[in-house]
Amino acid sequence: MKSCLIVDDSRVVRKVARRIAEDLGFQCEEAEDGQKAYEACESTMPDAILLDWNMPIMSGIEFLEKLREMENGKGPKVIFCTTENDMNHIQRAIQAGADEYIMKPFDSEIIESKFIQIGLLEQSA
Repeated sequence: MKSCLIVDDSRVVRKVARRIAEDLGFQCEEAEDGQKAYEACESTMPDAILLDWNMPIMSGIEFLEKLREMENGKGPKVIFCTTENDMNHIQRAIQAGADEYIMKPFDSEIIESKFIQIGLLEQSA
């Protein structure tokens, strides 16, 4: 079973994203900030990471930059889920190693289509 780490400082957003990812067949872990996410990745590197941008302690972009420097840190598919929608943020995320970008609010169709696009899921017949 593939694993997904959900990183967001909002418990409600984590809960919604977790339900969507679990319905898609992922085993999920949660982290409420970039530092906790980094520690989770040191323990077990996930297949996918749904990542918020604006968080306390360590932001999503700081976490992503540190993740990509870790051993095996290039492995996880990272999808930013954020309210930041200007081109500067999107370009910075892609340059830092994000695989995709989703605007909040999101739903199960959006997450499923992004997971298919980046190869985490098979297209259903």
